[in-house]
Amino acid sequence: MPQTVSTQDALVYAMVTVSAVDGHMADPELMTIGNLTRSLPVFSGFDSDRLPDVSRTAAEILAGADGLENMMSLLEDAVPEKLYDTLYAMAVEVAVADLDLPQEELRFLSLLRDRLAIDKLTAAALERSATARYRRV
Repeated sequence: MPQTVSTQDALVYAMVTVSAVDGHMADPELMTIGNLTRSLPVFSGFDSDRLPDVSRTAAEILAGADGLENMMSLLEDAVPEKLYDTLYAMAVEVAVADLDLPQEELRFLSLLRDRLAIDKLTAAALERSATARYRRV
């Protein structure tokens, strides 16, 4: 695991984790990760050419011993508290991107919510808004 992780890298780790927890990283999820890193202000200055390497590092952390617990600790340490809701919003965005929410993704979101102490009202609002954006006719 890297010694120091930037906030931006940790945000990518969260998005990769929610996509990977079910054992399948769907194309819409991967596209959403790319779109978010290119468009959100929190990623200002992030070199999008690094995205594959950052994603690989996230996968390596998850594959290690106690991977999910290590990832949760890393996210909690690397992301400032004022960005916890941003982190959660991006994870939800990736989770709903493929219009499929398997139990593994729902469980990860629940663990993330609890670990970061995202209150229920904020979580519900973020989840509802992401769901509404990805709804199809």
